Amino acid sequence: MGNKKLKSRDELGSEYKWDIEAMYDSEDKWNSDIADSLAAAEEFTAYQGHLGDSAATLADALIASDHIEQRLERAYVYARMKLDEDNRVSASQARHDKAITTIAAVSARLSFVLPEIISLPEETVAGFQNQEPRLAQYKHVLESAMREKKHVLSIKEENLMAQMSEVTGATNTIFTMLNDADIKFGTVTDEDGDEVTLTHGNYINFMRSQNRDLRKDAYMHCYEAYKGLINTIATNYSYNVKTDVVTTRIRHYDSSRQAALSGDNIPETVYDNLVASVNEYLPVLHEYMETRKEMLKVDQLKMYDVYVPLTDVPERNIDFEEAVSIANKGLAPLGDAYLKRFNDGISQKWIDVYENEGKTSGAYSFGSYDSYPYVLMNYDNKLEDVFTLVHEMGHSMHSSYTREAQPFTYGDHSIFTAEVASTVNESLLMKYLLKTEKDPAMHKYILNMYIEAFRTTLFRQTMFAEFEKLTHDQVESGGSLTAEWMNEQYDKLNSKYFGPALSHDDYIKYEWARIPHFYRSFYVYQYATGYSAATAISKKIIDEGEPARNAYIEFLKSGSSDYPVELLKIAGVDMESKEPVNMAMETFKKLVEEFKGLI
Repeated sequence: MGNKKLKSRDELGSEYKWDIEAMYDSEDKWNSDIADSLAAAEEFTAYQGHLGDSAATLADALIASDHIEQRLERAYVYARMKLDEDNRVSASQARHDKAITTIAAVSARLSFVLPEIISLPEETVAGFQNQEPRLAQYKHVLESAMREKKHVLSIKEENLMAQMSEVTGATNTIFTMLNDADIKFGTVTDEDGDEVTLTHGNYINFMRSQNRDLRKDAYMHCYEAYKGLINTIATNYSYNVKTDVVTTRIRHYDSSRQAALSGDNIPETVYDNLVASVNEYLPVLHEYMETRKEMLKVDQLKMYDVYVPLTDVPERNIDFEEAVSIANKGLAPLGDAYLKRFNDGISQKWIDVYENEGKTSGAYSFGSYDSYPYVLMNYDNKLEDVFTLVHEMGHSMHSSYTREAQPFTYGDHSIFTAEVASTVNESLLMKYLLKTEKDPAMHKYILNMYIEAFRTTLFRQTMFAEFEKLTHDQVESGGSLTAEWMNEQYDKLNSKYFGPALSHDDYIKYEWARIPHFYRSFYVYQYATGYSAATAISKKIIDEGEPARNAYIEFLKSGSSDYPVELLKIAGVDMESKEPVNMAMETFKKLVEEFKGLI
């Protein structure tokens, strides 16, 4: 019996690794940026108590702050990505720790800026902007600061909060080490009779296997591992939520959710409207689960039956080069200039393609303002991986357009808008495949994929959003987050979302323990809102052509130069209304009806 093992990083071809050395070609240069950031931050403290002296002084300080943060961002991003290449490498762990420590030290020295600006009379700040042309760039920054005035602490208190950041962020680091370095799932026997190490990267592929015994085996191995650590993970997550709640009280917000949404000025009604609309359409999801049960011909539909494709069409083995070709065809409605930028990114090696031992699981887009917008993948030659490619490159293309058009001040984007860019790409690719596929069986397979995209993004992330709201409400009302309580709440939510067609089991209640996004609180709902907005935007691009495409590209260039809800209006979407989510839900309903008609 063969033994399929992950390759070490040295065994992978250089053409499939990101060109991270384009950021730093020597350790000395990285250390120099770390040291220079600390030194510049120390010098920066000379501005303390003087930001209100003159318009020129305020402009000098803001520009200097940007320069420090830009250099430090570059050093941190490099350290983070080097660690992600192989989390077991002690030198990478030490470099990352050094970057985190430096960030805390620099943040402490720069922490007086916001409270000192806010302490100035609003008419003084407005007058400075009229006097000093260099402050024009900071108009939105200054307006946002004044809007958050009542939540900013004194200079001494902000300094203390900054110094504590290394500690308050520890729960995320602890979970990452547990999840990506320490936890082991054992081995399973695959369809070929080979013993395979179960990992984060290949788990979902086993869940899509037509072999039900293999799916069950992988499922039980996965959740037995989390069950064995459930009290440790529950304690860690509990302190993550407690940190949110304590910080919320210190900063005088009404709730942790309000605090999380306030920075981007997202109305809480956007969150509530999402949950309400998705709950209204849960009967459609229940109907789809009934259809799944019938098509799989099982007496009991189990959670390990939820991801398997509902057709007998075998998946194609799609190498990375073919994936890039398919992506180009799917993204053609975005125009030649977009495609050229996309392909330049491939040739410049933005992407780290394949899984290796110790590599961080999943996929992401990352990078600093002055680096390539890198992509980490764990590509496995499946059609789903093609969608991961266009999704993460959607993020990176967003970053590329933004960094070209915006100064460092606005060179990032909120998650609320970032998820739109990635999901527009997914939606365009899906529509291309449905339109061009001639084989009826494959068409049905792709249609099922589209339905699953709605289920796993819009429904699943909204369920996660409900769970986060429950956990934070529990602590805010004086309750405790025990493993037993969280297991029970998650179990109830899962039953509500999947409906009566799904038979209960004792493992799915542990699923919350494996979700890394919960350590970035009130983050996941934006996948669902982003999916809704992207559904509307992709439809406009296909229906309206060049005008809608141009508006969308302008949106990609906007970075964080305004509040997210306002930026989306550039692309023609108003997220303060229920229309985008309801439109997405209606699309899901039509897809389910079409799918049922085909079978």
